[in-house]
Amino acid sequence: MKKLSDEILNSVSPSLREKIVNIQDNDINIEEIRLRVQKPLIVNSNSKDYFYNKSINNLDTRNLNPYIVTKEDIEQTFQLMCKYSIHSFIDDIKKGFITLKGGHRVGIVGKVIIEDGNVKNIKHISSLNIRVSREIKNCSDKVLGHIIKNFKEVNNTLIISPPQCGKTTLLRDIVRNLSNGNKGRGFEGIKVALIDERNEISGSYLGVPQMDVGIRTDVIETCPKDIGIMMLLRAMSPNVIVTDEIGSEKEIKALYTALNGGVSLITTVHGDSIEDIKERNELSKLLDKELFKKVIILSARNGPGTVEKVYDLEEKRWYFAN
Repeated sequence: MKKLSDEILNSVSPSLREKIVNIQDNDINIEEIRLRVQKPLIVNSNSKDYFYNKSINNLDTRNLNPYIVTKEDIEQTFQLMCKYSIHSFIDDIKKGFITLKGGHRVGIVGKVIIEDGNVKNIKHISSLNIRVSREIKNCSDKVLGHIIKNFKEVNNTLIISPPQCGKTTLLRDIVRNLSNGNKGRGFEGIKVALIDERNEISGSYLGVPQMDVGIRTDVIETCPKDIGIMMLLRAMSPNVIVTDEIGSEKEIKALYTALNGGVSLITTVHGDSIEDIKERNELSKLLDKELFKKVIILSARNGPGTVEKVYDLEEKRWYFAN
C-alpha cells in the first residue's frame, strides 16, 4: 500500500501515531481513519472496517483486543490538527470539518453550539474522521470521450454515485484534464471554475490547492453552491463550472442560471441509478435533457471509481465507457 503522508502522521497524538505507523505495513490502502472516544481504532478500506489489534500490532477484521481511542487521543489530535490555534480554524470547524496540508479532510462531531440558528462552534469533540486524499491521475480517461465534444466543447455532465465510489477522485481528474487540455483527444485547455464547498476536490490549504486541478482552474472554497455559481458567473467568465453533490432546489435553480449564461456544467449527485434520481422530486429536474446531456453511473463493483455505463439524455441510449 501507499504510505500515509507526514501531514497525517504528524497530526495525530503520539500514541495513535505509533499504531498508524504499524498499520502502514498492512497490504490495504487506507481510505479513512475513524477515531471515536472510548471506541476501537478503526480504519476503512473499500467500505470494509479493520480494527487495530494490540496483540499483533496490526489490523484484523474481528475486533479482537482492540486499541481503545481515549479522550486524550481525541483532544491531542484535534489540537495538533489546528496547530494549537483552534480559533484560526473556527470557520471550518463550524462547517464540521478541517483540511490538513496535503488536502486530507477531517470530519468533526461533538457538542454543537448554536447561536441565532447558526452553528457557532463544536466543543467536546467525540469523533474525528480522517479521510485520506489521494490523486489517481488519468482515471477519467475512460469517460473523457463522452464529456468532450468537437475537440473544444464540453457536454453538460451529471455523475451519479453512491458514497465512497470514487466520484470526487474522478471529478478532480476531469477538472485537471479540462483545465490543462488533453493532447490525446486534441482538446485545448479551457477556463474551469470549481466550487469546492467541502474542500474535497482541490484540498486547498490556506488558499493553495493541494491537489492538481489544472492550470486554468479557479477555486472557490467552502461556499454554498448556489451563491458560488452566481459569484463565478459575475467575476470569472468560466467556460465550465464544476461542483460536487448537488442536492437542493436552490442549487438546481442556480445551474439553470449558469446554463442560460452559456456556461457548461459538470456536477455529481448521490444515488444508485437514474431511476433512483427520478424518484426524488427535488432531484428529478437534473435529468432534464436541456440541463444535462450525459449521465455517468459509478459504483464500487470493481473497486471505487468503477464506471458502470454512460447515458445520453438526448439520444436516450446507453454507452459503456471506453
